[in-house]
Amino acid sequence: MDTTQKAQQELEEIERQVALIEADAGQDEQTHRQLAKLQERVHILRQEMKTLQTAWQKTELARHPQRPQALDYIERLFTDFSEIHGDRSFGDDAAIVCGMARFHGEEILVVGTQKGRDMKQRVYRNFGTPHPEGYRKALRIMQVAEKFRRPIFTLVDTDGAYPGIHAEERGQAEAIAHNLREMARLEVPIIATVIGVGGSGGALAIAVADRVLMMENSIYSVISPEGCAAIMWRDSTKKELAAEAMRITATDLSELGCIDDIVPEPEGGAHRDHEAAANLLDVSLQKHFAELKKLSPAQLVESRYTKFRNMAQFFKMES
Repeated sequence: MDTTQKAQQELEEIERQVALIEADAGQDEQTHRQLAKLQERVHILRQEMKTLQTAWQKTELARHPQRPQALDYIERLFTDFSEIHGDRSFGDDAAIVCGMARFHGEEILVVGTQKGRDMKQRVYRNFGTPHPEGYRKALRIMQVAEKFRRPIFTLVDTDGAYPGIHAEERGQAEAIAHNLREMARLEVPIIATVIGVGGSGGALAIAVADRVLMMENSIYSVISPEGCAAIMWRDSTKKELAAEAMRITATDLSELGCIDDIVPEPEGGAHRDHEAAANLLDVSLQKHFAELKKLSPAQLVESRYTKFRNMAQFFKMES
């Protein structure tokens, strides 16, 4: 067991003790002193965990089962949310949630991937891995947004598009490719936020945006660390080495110029305080939204195209 895992276990145990003490109505002076010492230790442990985190440990945080999901953020960030269903071709995909809403009074469209909490929800949401009808639904909604000049907010949290045979039969690759092309052309502001796991084309299919943000403990990659390790070293146990080599954390991707901003999380991670995580994201979204509203439709399309064309260009070829 590594240092961070030990710290995590100790932190959880102390937090349980703090909760029990705080639930006791009759606290004397000695109990108050004990509570203060425990709270101080909680703060120290959280700071230690923040400084000791490796890429793999951030991957585990990004996958944390209690981490806030798209609907958690929608509930806290947007008002008057009205969900829209179906792709008008095959059916509805519960892994992708779409709808009209308001963001600080302004009418917008929101799209997000939803994994579900318990097993029943996860099965219903297909564990957050969309089928092609999910991506077609998302694109239909985004085209409605363009028609009515409504900005688009997307919340990304998926391990990737569903790889099953039925998804392939219904055109999974074509649906993703179509989204990439059409999102690049949309003449309204688009802000995408990776709130947990951004996996491969399944994430990118709703993340071709004017601003791409990442929560502090989220990851964004073309393949999972386990998958990369299995391919590169024929050994999935080398996942930690793969995670470091792939540069999948928010800090890495910001340095590479693949994202525009890192959204801070509450002490200990977003899973510890959904309300605080939403408030921090709200601040970042307002900032970027205000900047994008100043641009004309032509400027949005041109800057978005240039942004993605410039990714991964780290040197100039000599003639």
